[in-house]
Amino acid sequence: MRRGDVRVAILALLTEQPMHGYQLMQAITERGNGRWTPSPGAIYPAISQLEDEGLVTVTAQSGRKLAALTEAGREAAQTQVDQAGDLFADEGPHAGGPDLRSLLGQLHDATRQVARGGTDDQIVAAAEILDDARRSMYLLLAGEMSDGHE
Repeated sequence: MRRGDVRVAILALLTEQPMHGYQLMQAITERGNGRWTPSPGAIYPAISQLEDEGLVTVTAQSGRKLAALTEAGREAAQTQVDQAGDLFADEGPHAGGPDLRSLLGQLHDATRQVARGGTDDQIVAAAEILDDARRSMYLLLAGEMSDGHE
């Protein structure tokens, strides 16, 4: 995502209801189908900046900070969201293609299972598989795959 997209996404989500930072991170991740997962280091500074600009108010609620749009924030949200379009749409050159992020997550989960419960031989074999996969990805980018995937 582009640098200003976190800000616009926060404004868009807050038009629906006030949210905590963690709720905003979850909503962005869910609406983007996992393609975009902003970190606390992106969300909380953006909320602070929006508060400094008078576009949101932040109040303590149950020990957490709840962000809500001000009237100026509602106006800014409408303008910026209209200009940005649907930040959560599946667009771009790879729209509709395989979800590499999801596949990588599944590989990560399988690797963790091997690391936790595998035998020494299985762990060594898993390391070789991962090393081969990394090498194959770079060969793919270089256009040097020899198995017909060029």
